[in-house]
Amino acid sequence: MQTDIDPRSLIGRKAFDSEGVKIGTVDEVYLDDATGEPEWAALRTGLFSRDAFVPLEPSSLDETGLRVPFERALIRGAPDFGVGRHLSPQQELQLYRHYGLDVPADGEAPTPADRDFGRIAGAGD
Repeated sequence: MQTDIDPRSLIGRKAFDSEGVKIGTVDEVYLDDATGEPEWAALRTGLFSRDAFVPLEPSSLDETGLRVPFERALIRGAPDFGVGRHLSPQQELQLYRHYGLDVPADGEAPTPADRDFGRIAGAGD
């Protein structure tokens, strides 16, 4: 997915759902290895909560924070893969399906098992 959001500007920013309710703070940004584009953000959803992955496309960034066009319950119900690790192609597919998004055409192609996906922005640059 292509997005104009600069991953460096996201870390620590507040995130809001489709109703404008704060859902958390951006912890990490994951880049697509094939394109280098920011694709997912991990949101810390509360003091004792886990991180929830949200797609950066069709999200938008404004002066108040990241606007995620999904309801809070859907976001909090996203699959939990933990943060700080690569997202596998299968995990990305689960996230696309969870949010009802179209899978990118290149995401359907078989991929070598040793390839890393969903690397964290700034990791190993």
